[in-house]
Amino acid sequence: MFLLGLLYVAFAAVLIVLLKSFVLIVVILGGLLVAQYWFSDKIAFAALHGHLVTEAEFPDLHATVDRLCATANLPKPRVAVADLDMPNAFATGRDARHAVVCVSSGLMSRLDEQELEGVLAHELAHVAHRDVAVITIASFLGVLAGLLIRVALYSQLFGGRRRNQNMLAVMAAVMVVSAVVYAISFLLIRALSRYRELAADRDGALLTGHPSALASALIKISGDVARIPTKDLRSAQAFNAFFFSPDGGSHSALFSTHPSLQRRLNELEKIAAQLDSLV
Repeated sequence: MFLLGLLYVAFAAVLIVLLKSFVLIVVILGGLLVAQYWFSDKIAFAALHGHLVTEAEFPDLHATVDRLCATANLPKPRVAVADLDMPNAFATGRDARHAVVCVSSGLMSRLDEQELEGVLAHELAHVAHRDVAVITIASFLGVLAGLLIRVALYSQLFGGRRRNQNMLAVMAAVMVVSAVVYAISFLLIRALSRYRELAADRDGALLTGHPSALASALIKISGDVARIPTKDLRSAQAFNAFFFSPDGGSHSALFSTHPSLQRRLNELEKIAAQLDSLV
């Protein structure tokens, strides 16, 4: 993901040199991000073999989503199933009225009713928090910050009579500054993603009233992912930011989109203690 983002800012640097119009560059880059935001559900479905399902096909799944939405006073999202053995779930869509909640076939086969309800409540919390919009906007602001710095550097070093001098050195400087700014924004967005995951855990647990069920689902999923066929893992790795639980890769906590399993379990334990004290 970092290298893809770096490619994105490199593309912006080339646009600066070729187009020499900040407004036009922002329009082009903004258009790409809007397209990603607008079609995020379709992109995820295509990569993860997901498809919308009706109440007749999956009555229990729809019934659980109906019940949770009624409790949370949320419009019901579209419900989908991904044909993956990897046990996971994700929510996407630009707002609550255009949201999709998708679970994998592997998830439904491994979790009991209460655990599945906990996972769905977590995903509905993402919908309520508009996390797809939050992360997309945060990403755009990070790219825009790097773009502003590149424009400033470009204006200083390419202005006036010096426009044709030291072209390679200037381009190298632009790319170095771009990379540094993007690296900082990348880390901040990952930190934001981890925070949003903890917030979704908390609200999902409060919605069902059973933090232990969500914790049990996390433990099952984390343990099973390591035994999933490599093909499924490769298909899913690019979508870790969407998933209820990441694919199990060995990522540093600084670069992860999700908090560690132990951190999530500790927070759920605190919520369970708070709920017990109210009884």
